[in-house]
Amino acid sequence: MIITMAECTTLDSLLEMGFDRNRAERAVAHTGNQGIERAMDWLMEHENDPDIDEPYVPPAGNTLSSTEEQIQSPTETSESIEVIDEEGDSKQPMTEEEKKEQVKRLEDLMKARQEERRERERQEEVDREKQRRKHGQELLQVKQKLQDDEMKKLADMRRKEKMEDKLAKQRVKDKIARDREERARKFGGGSSSTGLSSPPSEAPPQCPPENQGAPPAKKDYDDCRIQVRLLDGTTLSTVFKAQEPLAAVRVYVQMNGANGEDFNLITPYPRRVYTDLDMEKPLRELGLVPSAVLVVTKK
Repeated sequence: MIITMAECTTLDSLLEMGFDRNRAERAVAHTGNQGIERAMDWLMEHENDPDIDEPYVPPAGNTLSSTEEQIQSPTETSESIEVIDEEGDSKQPMTEEEKKEQVKRLEDLMKARQEERRERERQEEVDREKQRRKHGQELLQVKQKLQDDEMKKLADMRRKEKMEDKLAKQRVKDKIARDREERARKFGGGSSSTGLSSPPSEAPPQCPPENQGAPPAKKDYDDCRIQVRLLDGTTLSTVFKAQEPLAAVRVYVQMNGANGEDFNLITPYPRRVYTDLDMEKPLRELGLVPSAVLVVTKK
């Protein structure tokens, strides 16, 4: 079986353009010898294939087979040429000038195809970048929403804690008031029973009840419960002495949750940022007794 003139022309043109023989033979075989342009398109599309430079072994019956299968005997070749000449189907071989012109035209065509492919790749890269930015914006919006939800949750927790502290203080005040009323009733009953027998002895008993009512109204707390909300939303809670400085709370936070970061301590309601001077003041003086909630913020 011989190589046809079209195959020779396509293969030779690819070789003259500088393509490797293996690549050129693969292109001609895979495109079914449908022309130089189809072969060039195939080469550009498959130039990164891992086996593109491996020795090409055509399948059995392919027009581009081994040398032994391609070359006929001299007699057969002469007969084939004579038949082609008689039928008028043979084409005259191209001159060097025609070959150069064809190679130049094909090179221009290949450059145009390569430019089209680069332009297509640039457009695809632009589209990917747009998609990446869009995805990044969506992630940013989701992150912002999560942060807003977390801040809202934190604010609700602070309001709840403030309300609980207020109710606890109110319960203490109500208990103090009930204790006063109960002592007043007891004192009033003792006065009426002893007034008939010895009125002068009423004066001394009146002073102790008045002195007994003073300590509950002026209760002095020795301990202070401090709850600290960290940057990651977790909380620390412990008890300090009322006379301890605020610096003790700061050291406790540094040892248990600050992770080496510098921070400020604030009270949310009413908002107050504690300075370095406040660190030396006792918790009682800062109004944090009997309990308080502090929030850690970045400096």
